[in-house]
Amino acid sequence: MSKVTQIAHPLILHKLSLIRDKNTGSKDFRDLVEEVSMLLAYEVTRDLQMEDVEIETPICKAKCKMLAGKKIAIVPILRAGLGMVDGMLRLIPAAKVGHIGLYRDEETLKPVEYFCKLPQDIAERDIIVVDPMLATGGSAADAIDLLKKKGAKYIRLVCLISSPEGVKAVMDRHPDVDIYLASIDEKLNEQGYIVPGLGDAGDRLFGTK
Repeated sequence: MSKVTQIAHPLILHKLSLIRDKNTGSKDFRDLVEEVSMLLAYEVTRDLQMEDVEIETPICKAKCKMLAGKKIAIVPILRAGLGMVDGMLRLIPAAKVGHIGLYRDEETLKPVEYFCKLPQDIAERDIIVVDPMLATGGSAADAIDLLKKKGAKYIRLVCLISSPEGVKAVMDRHPDVDIYLASIDEKLNEQGYIVPGLGDAGDRLFGTK
């Protein structure tokens, strides 16, 4: 079964409060999302496989640890997921980046796919799907469906905030996918927005309405 990890680090919670503030402008919003994403990446990669290597320090030879196993792919769900990529890449610069484009139909609240571009070796990589908001869970679950159809086997989902409904929707459809969050909020409202949430992450990242 998948597990849900809420990462309640003081720095993350502090920056998340600034992100939520409606008076935070687009530049500061982008910077804060990037910073929180980097902090989340630190926790999400905690269990990556290691291997013993021998290096030579300026003093002597030494046995040390380095990353082993599969390579990593970061896959943002467009467009808001783009705001989390640079923060992740600061810690995992060798990762490849794929893109999945989904938008939410305002009447049905269901996701509609419009773009997909992934690394050719996506089936051989550990995948980190990123999206600031896990609201209804439909977009994230559909993106994971698409990745699995491309052969992906080990997938993690990383979001800033979620509704309880969104977490349940992803877990019900993908019980093998672990979910990492900075906050699980109160609920969804009638328009499908997270309460208290932070508004529309894509609009706030890119200064659109």
